[in-house]
Amino acid sequence: MPDQLSDPGSSALEASTPPRRSSSERNEPEGSAASETAAPGRRRRMRTDWRLGGTAVRKWDLSVLSAALIGVGLGVVGGGAVSRVAAPWAPIASTVVLWLGLGAAVAFAFVRSRPAGLLRFRPIDVLWGVGLGLGLRLLQGWVSGADAEAFPSAMALDGGLPSGWWLTEAVPAGLVAPLVEEFFFRTVVLIAVYQLLRRSVGGVAAGVTAALVSAGGFVLLHATAGTLTLVDGIQLFAVGGTCALVVLLTGRIWGAVLTHLTYNVSYLVLVVVGTLGAVAPTAPSLG
Repeated sequence: MPDQLSDPGSSALEASTPPRRSSSERNEPEGSAASETAAPGRRRRMRTDWRLGGTAVRKWDLSVLSAALIGVGLGVVGGGAVSRVAAPWAPIASTVVLWLGLGAAVAFAFVRSRPAGLLRFRPIDVLWGVGLGLGLRLLQGWVSGADAEAFPSAMALDGGLPSGWWLTEAVPAGLVAPLVEEFFFRTVVLIAVYQLLRRSVGGVAAGVTAALVSAGGFVLLHATAGTLTLVDGIQLFAVGGTCALVVLLTGRIWGAVLTHLTYNVSYLVLVVVGTLGAVAPTAPSLG
């Protein structure tokens, strides 16, 4: 959404000849408060990075943050109610209800505006996402002592993966969850908190606060699905904090999505390997 404003009453000569700026104006940072208030007859620069402010990101205000709280609240309550239904489809249906609540808040935010540069993609995002995702999985294994345990498995009674496991477990956890959760926590929550605090406390303090709120909310959301151990809480906070830092440092969301996706998919790979390895025939002993 363009942030560029112009004075419709300016003449053709004025439009073709840019106004001269004083030395103090030329030295003024682009993201400062004064630079965001253009004088009459001047053209405002189009923002290319939401971290510097601008008209679009300013629309992600308390109303967006309130919509996020309402969305996650309705999703948790509605999902919890559906999960109590005695039906085989209840677990996946409760997750879908939760995602709908988060997705509604994301949609509300993007209808209001689109922060500059947030959806831009760079090839380096793939490198960051895969590297950080695998690093977080190794950290989780070290913290939980997984190196002394067998691979996780999802073995059914017939010795293989449960029927429909790819549809009910792999796709939701490996693809949908990273997209929905990252767009909710690392766009709506993170950016709304950041831009609300940036002018009053500065970019660094606003970024730290936004990252903590985003990662903390991420942990609390997963706590609603059941009791979390200390190890679970640490690993979830590490994932949320890392993804928040990716967005704050790059200004883009896709590195965070790929980090989360790689982290989840790496676990699914371990489950498949553990399940197939548990049913693989052993070689006969010789002599």
